[in-house]
Amino acid sequence: MAWLRVQAVAIVLALLTAAGVTHSFEFHEATVDAIQLGFRNGSLTSATLVRFYLDQIRRLNPLLHAVIEVNPDALRQAARTDAERRRGMATGALHGVPVLLKDNIATRDVLNTTAGSLALLGSVVKRDAGVAARLRRAGAVVLGKASLSEWANFRNVHNGWSARGGQTRNPYVLSSDPCGSSSGSGVAAAANMAAVTLGTETDGSILCPSSFNSVVGIKPTVGLTSRAGVVPITPRQDTVGPMCRTVSDAVHVLDAIVGYDKLDAVATRAASKYIPHGGYLQFLKKDGLRGKRIGVPNELFLFQGFGEKQMRVYKQHLATMRKQGAMVIENLDIAIDSQDIVSNEWTAMLTEFKLSINEYLADLSYSPVHSLADIIAFNKAHPIEERLKDFGQQNLILAQNTNGIGRLERARIRWLKELSANGLEKLMKEHQLDAIVAPEHYASNHLAIGGQPGIIVPAGYNEKGVPFGICFGGLQGYEPRLIEMAYAFEQATKVRRPPMFKP
Repeated sequence: MAWLRVQAVAIVLALLTAAGVTHSFEFHEATVDAIQLGFRNGSLTSATLVRFYLDQIRRLNPLLHAVIEVNPDALRQAARTDAERRRGMATGALHGVPVLLKDNIATRDVLNTTAGSLALLGSVVKRDAGVAARLRRAGAVVLGKASLSEWANFRNVHNGWSARGGQTRNPYVLSSDPCGSSSGSGVAAAANMAAVTLGTETDGSILCPSSFNSVVGIKPTVGLTSRAGVVPITPRQDTVGPMCRTVSDAVHVLDAIVGYDKLDAVATRAASKYIPHGGYLQFLKKDGLRGKRIGVPNELFLFQGFGEKQMRVYKQHLATMRKQGAMVIENLDIAIDSQDIVSNEWTAMLTEFKLSINEYLADLSYSPVHSLADIIAFNKAHPIEERLKDFGQQNLILAQNTNGIGRLERARIRWLKELSANGLEKLMKEHQLDAIVAPEHYASNHLAIGGQPGIIVPAGYNEKGVPFGICFGGLQGYEPRLIEMAYAFEQATKVRRPPMFKP
């Protein structure tokens, strides 16, 4: 009798499986691969997934302020991808996957693109940003726009604050720093408010919020991803990259957004030689640390005020890398002072921002403001909304007072190139390194001035529960080996856990 009951249960389960009933989908912490499996086995539709993330945003955004705006067309886009899938027209790993874009990445739809500023509210772009267009071609669903530090932190505001989005909060410890400027992208990814997100970086704006919010962030080689249609700071350093819960997800997004763009022709043409045949997924190797030479610049770990637990964890991670077959070379010195980088970087950046933002505004179909001077005037006219008393707009004014790329600016740009050549580049080449490893975002200055890539992977949580990451950085075009190391490290440590929303 018992045997007959077992047989009957087996038959019922088989029938349910055939009907697609037994599959249940786990939405929280869902990866791109899990989502695609759900699409294939019938346990998930893109429309259902979009509804889940919209519900997450409705529940969590009043607390976290990670999302500036949701796309009212998202469900219709999702339904279209579901119909395409039924007709066998799915276009790849991101087909039907909801993505949240930082609010400085243009979309030619009902969504605003404002860099968090009320001055750009209502402006109309002529076309999707290059990366947004690539995501659409990959079948991704644009879920909405993520909050950010206003003007991508060029205006000196609190990390994660903008007039449009308010103050973004860290989902792990609400009172702690979410970092910026891609604050909303990092927080939304961490808190399961989107499947994947995009951020931008000039110097630290992907790496830092990824570290502070326990997500994976890839800052690509400058030019690997198009900057066309992205509210700019400086073309020398601006780059667009994924911020996701896993290395694999970030690589799926990277594969979708790299490539030549005629609207960012010089940079994307130069960097396209780094794109590997067959894409980046082939470098997701669990043994990716084996045989790698990894340098540890001492100055990036010292004098940063890390707690005892954090330093102990970093040492354990170096030991793990060795166990995984890497040669870890400690006590190295980049021999370049970060403050020297920052002072020269800033002089050049002031002029570059004015030129770049005026060019961006001139390319809009419609805008309430037409120049940096107009932005400054708008803020003066709206001092309460833009919190001028708290933050001022000194950086905007300093940039407005510049007069183009002159002798001083050219000298500073040349010096930045020399600092990169005599610093990180020299260290990497002399020691034949595949990567340097650094705590949190503290290599960002060195990576920024050379247009070089970095990947943040969750590394741990401090005594208060605040996340911290570890960065693998390398020379231009080193993404394949950085992905190998980051993925192998992630798989060996499996540090990331969902946020707890502590006060």
